[in-house]
Amino acid sequence: MLRAVTAMGAGKLLGTNLRARRDEQGISLSELARRSGIAKGTLSQLESGAGNPTIETVFSLSNALGVPVSALLAESPASDLVLVRSADVDVLSGEAIDLRMLRRLEHPGGLFEIYNQEIRPDAVQHSDGHPGTEHHIVLAGRLRVSTHGQTEELGPGDYLAFRAAGAHGYEAVDGPVRSVLLLEYPPDVYPTAAGGPHLPG
Repeated sequence: MLRAVTAMGAGKLLGTNLRARRDEQGISLSELARRSGIAKGTLSQLESGAGNPTIETVFSLSNALGVPVSALLAESPASDLVLVRSADVDVLSGEAIDLRMLRRLEHPGGLFEIYNQEIRPDAVQHSDGHPGTEHHIVLAGRLRVSTHGQTEELGPGDYLAFRAAGAHGYEAVDGPVRSVLLLEYPPDVYPTAAGGPHLPG
């Protein structure tokens, strides 16, 4: 069976999963606001599905709750064969990046999240860091990545991986960039065994 996964909407999905993760951990809105640095009123809006989450917001919540981004944004697929149309997935935007999460993959060795990533020119996307390792494959354009005190420029077909715990940034050089981002989390960060983070469904 081939099944297309269509998003219920990033805002609504985030609201549903955010409330579920918070309830699982017994965390109040006030405590989550303290941990994430996001105002309690904003969190309440997000949980109601009325907010418009950015990349920065989602990663702050992910770090505050100690769960992978996909635990907040993904629906559980109902089939062994899954087709995801990028155009059907809501965009999560940041200062310079538009992300569409295509798939969450769990196995005993860890957790992977696959994203269609587009970097807009004339802006720089900064990240303070998060758990896991980032893998980038550039499909079109030229991408400048700064991390661990180094700056690398990637072209079509180039691959770069780095531990994402430290500050890092992305910049499109001479026009927009299309790329694939794979986030890899080791099992000791987000256990996938029973009792670890899971999605509703």
